[in-house]
Amino acid sequence: MVTYDQFAGRAEAVLGRIRQACAAAGRASGSVRLLPVTKTHPVEAALYAHRFGLPAVGENRVQEALQKRPQAPGGLRWELIGHLQSNKAKQALQTFDVIQSVDSPELAARLGRIAGELGLVREALIQVNSGDDPAKFGCDLAAAPAVLEAALAHPALKVTGLMAIAPLSDDPAVATRTFEALRRCRDELEARFAVRLPELSMGMSGDLELAVAAGSTCVRVGSALFGERPSA
Repeated sequence: MVTYDQFAGRAEAVLGRIRQACAAAGRASGSVRLLPVTKTHPVEAALYAHRFGLPAVGENRVQEALQKRPQAPGGLRWELIGHLQSNKAKQALQTFDVIQSVDSPELAARLGRIAGELGLVREALIQVNSGDDPAKFGCDLAAAPAVLEAALAHPALKVTGLMAIAPLSDDPAVATRTFEALRRCRDELEARFAVRLPELSMGMSGDLELAVAAGSTCVRVGSALFGERPSA
């Protein structure tokens, strides 16, 4: 685990990369937020993020966040960025403020129903496999309208945008195609459903510049902040 001072230096470097990428794309630097990914790291990673002034952290697993969140400051937001099994929907809603990985109409409906029963309102993003990668979760581009429609049917879900993960590739064009496809999907969904979907969660440590150029508003960064994560 890195020290806080090491983390702070790394965070400043990543924020510098974001500012440079925004400048190159003609965008305001404040239009892209940094989401530190604390998965498999001890709770200190979340404490570092909060101390530095970052308002949220991303976790991949419900159970891991369930253990960490009680040890973290109350003002910190927790966002689920990993695949969510439907049988953990209730726990996820009780543990996370944002669920970025809604990837089927069935999951959207289950989350919306349970959130309503619990008296909760949760922010949600539709995860789209816009890179057509069999190794990644997310609905197909063609299925995104059905997932959004199912989510919009539930007032307890506040859908704010889309999320995608680029396929692993040495060719930067692969990530660029993935991110641009997600942006086009978002634009089409906004027009079709007459809704605003301002959030595009895309880009990680290795491809955040490409994501910002394509319109990302949230980059999910782990290794560039905390170093290589320990094995789960």
